[in-house]
Amino acid sequence: MIEQIAIVITGISAVWFSQDQRPLVRRYACLFGLAGQPFWFYTSYQAGQWGIFTLSFFYTFAWAKGFYLFWIKEGSNKVNDSP
Repeated sequence: MIEQIAIVITGISAVWFSQDQRPLVRRYACLFGLAGQPFWFYTSYQAGQWGIFTLSFFYTFAWAKGFYLFWIKEGSNKVNDSP
């Protein structure tokens, strides 16, 4: 049950932030997306949902790409705040 609550909170937050017009807000989507991935892996593994388990690797890669682009890559803290 706790895993499902975590998936809901992190998932809704990631989607919500990813659709914001402001790049400074949008950059937080990947943090919430990555925070939810362990819960997706655990829940899908426990339920034997191997398709979702496999898909979780792709989602993790996509959120990690966002993390790299928005938080690690040089110049990432100079996000243009125009829509």
